[in-house]
Amino acid sequence: MRYGICILPDMPWRDAHPLWQRAEDMGFHHAWTYDHLVWGGLPDAQWFSCTPTLAAAASVTERIKLGTYVISPNFRHPVSTSREVQTLVDISDGRLLLGLGAGGTPDDGLLGQAPLTPKQKVDRLQEFTLLLDRTLRDDHVDADGYYYSARDMRLVGGDVRSRVPLILAGNGPRSVRFAARTGDAWLTTGPSTDSLDVWFTAVASNHVLASDTAAAAGRTIDTYLNLASAPASALESVGRFDDLVGRAADIGFTDVIVHWPRDDEPYRGDIAVLDALADRGFDSP
Repeated sequence: MRYGICILPDMPWRDAHPLWQRAEDMGFHHAWTYDHLVWGGLPDAQWFSCTPTLAAAASVTERIKLGTYVISPNFRHPVSTSREVQTLVDISDGRLLLGLGAGGTPDDGLLGQAPLTPKQKVDRLQEFTLLLDRTLRDDHVDADGYYYSARDMRLVGGDVRSRVPLILAGNGPRSVRFAARTGDAWLTTGPSTDSLDVWFTAVASNHVLASDTAAAAGRTIDTYLNLASAPASALESVGRFDDLVGRAADIGFTDVIVHWPRDDEPYRGDIAVLDALADRGFDSP
């Protein structure tokens, strides 16, 4: 099992950068931040951009992998995004994890765009992903899609895609199958429910779907579970953390992600629990 932590970009860098360094010192394998213009969970909070934050995090860390959680097409184009990815891969010396997802509100309306149905959002994400993949592999890319086009997009210096895994988020069957066929990993938040057993049953079912789809395509993928979306806080106590991680491991997940504890909701928690886990070792119940 590998362990990740997500640090919300809701604080100035002078306050945030010690958290990124501390996450590395604690022994986390990867650290993430959200990619939004406005996040619905803290709609009136001060908010900072994902890609500059990760560039800054790369400059104050050495080993920990750094992830986008998650880039969506709501305010991005795959051509311009590919340049940001190329830059982050270079600055981090290949430590970038590229999480991609369909996106949600309010980002899906901040540019004044017409609303899309859930199916259209998935259609758009899949087109976005495939074109982004091409622009990270090939030089002189042309494309004419329904949502996106490209004209002679350049990639001087060689392939970038081999240095950055695509971690595709999704909870519906169509998105899970696409991740298993196309990505290097699948990431899930599970369903919205008040029952922990129902939540784990759902993510287990999707894990089977992801694994079987990948195997049918002659592939294997990593699988990431966001424990912060469970209907019980993983950082409520050391015992709760061990229980949730154990259940994720039994299902077959390769990675779990928690969120840095905040003083208020969302993700209210006690930093003492995180410190205790780091002191003990995440894999040592």
